[in-house]
Amino acid sequence: MKDRIKSLLEENLPTVDLESDFLFSEMDSIAMTTAMMILSEEFKIELTSEDATPKNFMSLDSLTSLVKSKLKEK
Repeated sequence: MKDRIKSLLEENLPTVDLESDFLFSEMDSIAMTTAMMILSEEFKIELTSEDATPKNFMSLDSLTSLVKSKLKEK
C-alpha cells in the first residue's frame, strides 16, 4: 500500500519530497488538499480537514497508517 500511495502522490505532486523526514513541511495547503483528495478517491475513504495533521503527514509511513485506519473504519 505504501508503494501505491507513493506512486499516486509522485504522479500528482512532483515537487514534493516524499522521502522527507517531515512530509508535512514539504506541502502547502494546495498540495495537502490534493493528496487528501487523491487518497480519498483511490481508497474510497473519507478524509477530512481534521486528518490533515503534522502527525498524519509526518512521513509516507504515517500517511499509510492513516489510510489503513480509515479503511478499517469502513
